[in-house]
Amino acid sequence: MGEHNVEQTVDPVATRRFTRQVIQDVRALEYMLANDMLETGVSRIGAEQELFLVDASGQPANLVLELLEHNKDERLVTELTRFNLEFNVDPADLGGTCLSAMETQINELLGDTRGLADKVGARVIMTGILPTIHLSDLALENMTPMPRYYALNDAIMGLRQGPAAYAIRGTDELFFQHDNIMVEGCNTSFQTHFQVDPESFAHAYNVAQLVAAPVLAAAANSPTLFGKRLWKETRIALFQQAVDTRSSNLYLREMSPRVHFGTCWVNESVTELYKEDIARFRVIMTSDFDDPFELLRQGEIPKLKALGVHNGTVYRWNRAIYGVSKGKPHIRIENRILPSGPSVVDEVANAAFWFGLVLGLTREYDDIRPLMEFDEAQSNFVAAARLGLASQLKWIDGGRYPAPDLILNTLLPVSKRGLEAAGIAAEDISRYLGVIHDRVRSRMNGAQWQLESLASMKRHGGTRAERLDAIVEATISRQLGGAPGHEWPLADLNEGTSLKRLRGTRVEHYMSTDLFTVHQDEAVEFVAVLMDWRDIRHVVVEDRNHHLVGLVPHKRILRYLSERDSTFAGQTDVTVADIMIRNPVSVEPSMSTMDAIALMRERKVGALPVTREGQLVGIITEADFTRIAGKLLDERMQDS
Repeated sequence: MGEHNVEQTVDPVATRRFTRQVIQDVRALEYMLANDMLETGVSRIGAEQELFLVDASGQPANLVLELLEHNKDERLVTELTRFNLEFNVDPADLGGTCLSAMETQINELLGDTRGLADKVGARVIMTGILPTIHLSDLALENMTPMPRYYALNDAIMGLRQGPAAYAIRGTDELFFQHDNIMVEGCNTSFQTHFQVDPESFAHAYNVAQLVAAPVLAAAANSPTLFGKRLWKETRIALFQQAVDTRSSNLYLREMSPRVHFGTCWVNESVTELYKEDIARFRVIMTSDFDDPFELLRQGEIPKLKALGVHNGTVYRWNRAIYGVSKGKPHIRIENRILPSGPSVVDEVANAAFWFGLVLGLTREYDDIRPLMEFDEAQSNFVAAARLGLASQLKWIDGGRYPAPDLILNTLLPVSKRGLEAAGIAAEDISRYLGVIHDRVRSRMNGAQWQLESLASMKRHGGTRAERLDAIVEATISRQLGGAPGHEWPLADLNEGTSLKRLRGTRVEHYMSTDLFTVHQDEAVEFVAVLMDWRDIRHVVVEDRNHHLVGLVPHKRILRYLSERDSTFAGQTDVTVADIMIRNPVSVEPSMSTMDAIALMRERKVGALPVTREGQLVGIITEADFTRIAGKLLDERMQDS
């Protein structure tokens, strides 16, 4: 759940004091390891389920605090934003029906959370990145009001010394800047925990790193952001950039982002990870702490709170966690790579696949370090995040395989043997690894389902906003049904509801962003051919910095043609500046759709350029609203 009693460190004295305490905590952990004080001989699993809250129109709903007012279950907690929340699955001993029990508990907690959401007019969705999220949803006023989150934002943005720049390239390209860490709230995951013996931690952790790529390739479920088709698991790139504090001026230095895969294999002890992160990443947050050695002298088990706070500001995709459960300290591996969704059974299947691989490969190999360079495992991870099941992965036998072939022919049998050796019930093994097998064989993970749904709907019309809305509605509906994602029919435009979308939506949900613009010193004839070739009635005029300069409606071109022999007589080089509307009425993306319609009627204009911080980002026209009105009329006639 994280330590909430923290603050940003700005006082050098406090920073030095806390740094010393983090170092002292590592020394205490080394002492406990040397004296066999950590729990051994027990394998436990657990999970954290992150969720989005959405409203009736499928947009982020900032209602988590209102929801939690009705909640009595301490396992349900806040996240960074007011539209995210998380619940924690109870730890369970590995064996028997622990996997099906995990699925049952997730469904129960999910059902309870849906009931709470319904009380505040919200709904719940499991997805890696919410398709309908927009940049305007990521304002600081939508941050959950807790000191930990504000402190983390101030610390990260202070290190950046300016807005964060994001650049992600996939089928489409996305470039934007943002002035806080709320972009992290675009992501939700299904985090799994695996408690291991301290003496076997290094080997188990290395195996977890090795299998991260194929597990992620099978599980990918985050293919879009802001309507752009990017990586199959865009969460990986987005989260890294969301809390990256590195300067672009230091490109020659080998500096690691705070979200990272790692730099090398672990050789002997979990403390290697802690020491590396302390060495690479300065303390940015502090909290109250206890002297661990004094507690040990008193016969108590220290919680190593300072180490935990610092570890909570460094985000390895496989992270080492020191914890204390029922008075016994332990070490576990936290797998942060898996996205939320597409269904509960998919999530548990992903977890089972991962647990089985870690168990199977640690049994079948004494040491995987000589079999593959660490950089190759890291390259696999990036390839899987970018391409999902279309990636080619290097394996420890020296071969390079298509991800589906490696999973189906090599890894599923290994995972099965690992789960069998751990005493997992045969029915559970068959059920969950069967989901992975069928998903991979059909090449239909959550990311592919979303992309194929979007492509299918594009062929049948509808705006990008309508297609993304239909994805959300279809996902929520199919999650209620409980079937694994590879069995889902593709989303359909009819699954969205235009009436719900129009009420409470913003201009950014409907604006056109694929713009054909001109500069004011260009020829009028160029505007005319743009309108003809692209079948558009409004051309926006911008400068070379993409600032709005003017607007040329279709009527202006007609007027120019009719007055060319009189008003423009003798002018052989008429420019856009001669006929454009200067300083046209424009709106921000965050303006409500209904207010935009009212403004167009009030000002008697047929189009509204859309600007953000002075720069042109889109346009919305009367034709957009005419089409929407037609759909509303169709829906009302069907309902009558």
